[in-house]
Amino acid sequence: MERAEKHEFVTALNEELGSTSVVVVAHYAGLSVAQMTALRLKVRDAGGTVKVAKNRLVKLALQGTDLEHINGLFTGPTLIAYSEDPVAAPKAMVEFAKTTDKFVILGGALGKTNLNAEGVKSLATMPSLDELRAKLVGMIQTPASRIAQVVNAPAGQLARVFGAYAKKDEAA
Repeated sequence: MERAEKHEFVTALNEELGSTSVVVVAHYAGLSVAQMTALRLKVRDAGGTVKVAKNRLVKLALQGTDLEHINGLFTGPTLIAYSEDPVAAPKAMVEFAKTTDKFVILGGALGKTNLNAEGVKSLATMPSLDELRAKLVGMIQTPASRIAQVVNAPAGQLARVFGAYAKKDEAA
């Protein structure tokens, strides 16, 4: 990369990292191309992004963001994964780490909070934003359907009473 390309890369990565909520840092030494492709696809499907770059460039990109405190994680061959959803990238990375011993999660950050490897794993066990939204909608709809049943129950009872009186009058 030439100097201008590096500057452009650092600027673009700084903007992306400034708007993201979670970053996971991992060692990837020894992974095959197929495994790296599988990792990228898994993280992309979850709504995140994986970047492999020189540690020095990533450290420069982190300057001025809320994630600057994770500079110490960048030693050796590292990659970063990040996403808008605070659970998406960690969940995909932890699932991938279970498939191979060569992939080691070092830690990460959730906003200004530092995460070690165990913190990333515990974050990965939480439900995603979409799952939480679905649960919330379900919780909101349940009382509404119960209210509708309660409101309609007297009307249904009245209809049955009127039907019984109508049958009684027809029989008489």
